[in-house]
Amino acid sequence: MNAQSPDGPPRLTRLAFHGPLSSARADRLVGRLAATRPSTVLDIGCGWGELLLRLLEAVPDATGIGVDLDADDLARGRDAAQARGLTERVSFVEESGAGSARGPADVVLCLGASHALSDEQPPHHTPAALAALRGLVNPGGRVLLGEGFWERPPTPGQLAAMWPGAAADEHPDLAGLVDLAVAAGFRPSGIEAATAEEWDVFESDYRSDAEDWLATHPEHPRAAETRTRLDRQRRSWLRGYRGVLGIAYLTLTPDERVPA
Repeated sequence: MNAQSPDGPPRLTRLAFHGPLSSARADRLVGRLAATRPSTVLDIGCGWGELLLRLLEAVPDATGIGVDLDADDLARGRDAAQARGLTERVSFVEESGAGSARGPADVVLCLGASHALSDEQPPHHTPAALAALRGLVNPGGRVLLGEGFWERPPTPGQLAAMWPGAAADEHPDLAGLVDLAVAAGFRPSGIEAATAEEWDVFESDYRSDAEDWLATHPEHPRAAETRTRLDRQRRSWLRGYRGVLGIAYLTLTPDERVPA
């Protein structure tokens, strides 16, 4: 976990994963991937690499590489690897995932990080990411993709409350997302989506560190900016994408009839 900074609130210490993913679902996904007995695992946009580390624990002979641009998250991943006795089997590398030469690997993880695989803008980022992932996975391997989709079409008011530039064509629906994966040369061996409970727990824990810090540091020089940021994030979630934006977890197998 990240230590509390003397200059502001602690960052994301209550999150196991940087997304709406429960430990129960993560363990189930890890079990499915571990059953393929991978030797190599690549995590694109890994953050602190919790799922990568869990998979390496489940497959004692495997090695892994996590790629991300956030130095703080990578440091947290290295600390976690050391605490779990995995430092000899995993590397956390500060670099872009776009055009990555770190593959191919037997398992490729990309959870909420498809934007890290190309410079394409929405809605073209998803097909571009799938094409890149197809080239990063070994024949007979698996890709675990965590990717956004619209649970239902967003209204103009909801889009306005989301992130800057949010657009109705930014994501497909779930069926459309799976169609994109098939068009990119994959067969979907697992299709599931984050639940409302997973979303609510994630969104609450995302802000809870900072909210608790505000309660004990109301006059801190950074209190006003922290309060403004938290209010903006909460409005974006509750008035914008709650119940509208979904996250799918797709377990994908390369279709060897389709060249990478």
